[in-house]
Amino acid sequence: MSDFACRACRCTNGQIVLDLGLQPASDYFPGLDHGGPDPEYPLQMWLCSTCGLAQLADDPTVPEEPRGAEPAALVEQAMDAVGRVAAAGLLPDGAGVAEYGSPHGGSWLGLLAERGLKPVDEPDLADVVVDCFGMMHAADQAAAMAERARRVADGGLLLLQYHALDTIVRYGQWNALRHGHYAYYSTSALISMLGMAGFTARTAWHFDLYGGTVLLAAQPDTDNRAGPDNAVRSLLAEDDRIGVRSAAFVARLGLDAQAKASALHSYLRAEQAAGRTVLGYSAASRAVALLRRAGIDRSLLPAVVDASPAKQGRRMPGTDIPVVGPDELSARRPDTVVLFLADLRAEVRTAFPEIEANGGRWVDAESLG
Repeated sequence: MSDFACRACRCTNGQIVLDLGLQPASDYFPGLDHGGPDPEYPLQMWLCSTCGLAQLADDPTVPEEPRGAEPAALVEQAMDAVGRVAAAGLLPDGAGVAEYGSPHGGSWLGLLAERGLKPVDEPDLADVVVDCFGMMHAADQAAAMAERARRVADGGLLLLQYHALDTIVRYGQWNALRHGHYAYYSTSALISMLGMAGFTARTAWHFDLYGGTVLLAAQPDTDNRAGPDNAVRSLLAEDDRIGVRSAAFVARLGLDAQAKASALHSYLRAEQAAGRTVLGYSAASRAVALLRRAGIDRSLLPAVVDASPAKQGRRMPGTDIPVVGPDELSARRPDTVVLFLADLRAEVRTAFPEIEANGGRWVDAESLG
């Protein structure tokens, strides 16, 4: 990787901190009639020694993911986030707003419109520019940050929401690494990127989504306003305390990858030996690497249920496990449902009370390792 340059600062000093070997593209869901084998590609995380950005090393894949169903937890968090920013007095009535969305869906524009903000057309400047999990999908991180910064009007606000790198490492979320997701931000690395674009972080909010996400509010340096507040300083201090920009810290993900994959395989074997019926729930991108690394096929996991019609009738990449609709939960009456996206737990327990009413149980895949 000596010829690899950081996607943000262009420096070549860095190293591979997580290597998941060859993996199928997690946004490629083949039809059930496509027997495979599926193409596989190297999947590695590279950590820049200069700016501290953790990033996808290479990505020869072409994005083509079927649109997933937006989790209720993500909708609720968006409402909470907009409410907090408004309470801070940062969403003036009548302000223009531009949004850089995520290809996975979801939008804040409706919530912001309810508070009097008005969408502006590309490439017009906006008083508020929002990016909720969108920028991580840009291969050129420097260009993506510059583009968002350019859209912010004088005196305006840039809001960036991200899945924090310290959360990913603390909770062993190694399978957050996937093709098409080019950056994994610590607060300190993202603030460095903002500085390159001429912006200063002013305040921040923390949310429990995905185990720990952050919404950072930044403004142009030319606004001559106060510097980072206590919320930002606290996040930076925690980054320094745990050494989030060090290769040793991030490399812990490799140990978690093997432990959690082995734990899932052992659990499904034990369920099978006990004669219990098991289904998976959520054909999420992070389930792909887990199933592939754990060597799981339909003999251990007969199907994965997903609410997205676009994924139903296909199969999980890299394995023969079919993706089926929620009606299969009633038809098959599983003893155990392995949940591949923990944030869905409250939503699915409410939506499918018959699972527990019939003596079944929900098990978080991430809790097994």
